[in-house]
Amino acid sequence: MDLTLIWKTVLIGVVEGLTEFLPVSSTGHIILAEELLHFQGPPGKVFEIVIQLGAILAVCFLYRQKLWTTGLGVLRREKPALRFAATIVVAFLPAAIVGVTAHKYIKTVLFNPWVVAVALIVGGVAILVIERFAQRPRIKTVDEVDLKTAFLIGLCQCLAMVPGVSRAGSTIMGARVFRVDRAAAAEFSFFLAIPTMIGATVYDLYKNWSILSWDHGAVIALGFVAAFVSAALVVGAFVRFISRHGFAVFAWYRIAIGALALSLLFMR
Repeated sequence: MDLTLIWKTVLIGVVEGLTEFLPVSSTGHIILAEELLHFQGPPGKVFEIVIQLGAILAVCFLYRQKLWTTGLGVLRREKPALRFAATIVVAFLPAAIVGVTAHKYIKTVLFNPWVVAVALIVGGVAILVIERFAQRPRIKTVDEVDLKTAFLIGLCQCLAMVPGVSRAGSTIMGARVFRVDRAAAAEFSFFLAIPTMIGATVYDLYKNWSILSWDHGAVIALGFVAAFVSAALVVGAFVRFISRHGFAVFAWYRIAIGALALSLLFMR
């Protein structure tokens, strides 16, 4: 494996890990990064699937205590655990239905740099507007999220089917619209990401099984580690940052990177 391929692989893995749980669109960044770096990963869809799995496992590791407690509580039929698990399931369902029915259209039509660049800018403006007019939160922790609010957040997550919108951004900002505290909105987005991303990964494996290839195992493993480590580092810092400073910096970043991408695409 040559040095150029190594640093490109690590960079793509880091981009996935850093952006998956921030309101900036990991899919959009991966599409733009691969386009700009002329990165050609291993044959099939294995590389993209594995680095996404690395980011998922990082969140599972960081929130292992909550996941373990909830799992035991569900088995013991404890009301708080059942209630929390139900909110995640309810929030997950809209994206699951839309993802299955529109999978082919999304992958073949919407996955291109132009869509990503425009969606980044539009999403950045939306974040600024929501932050400006968001009402005082009525829900302070993830355990306080009710089923109705969870379902509405799940509907918002469907917007993330458009690359560049951001799964984290749509769920967090949706939660903010429905008066969820910033930190609670971010953490609910993290928990919702687990079934959503695992479901998407399993579905991608199913749809692409015939073309999957585990060639270039070292490249795949390197991308996985880079995504896991970078996601593990960013998640806790993100919650602390937005609790103090809000989401405006991410909005302006989206607008800047989207405008830069558009400029580069026009010049090309």
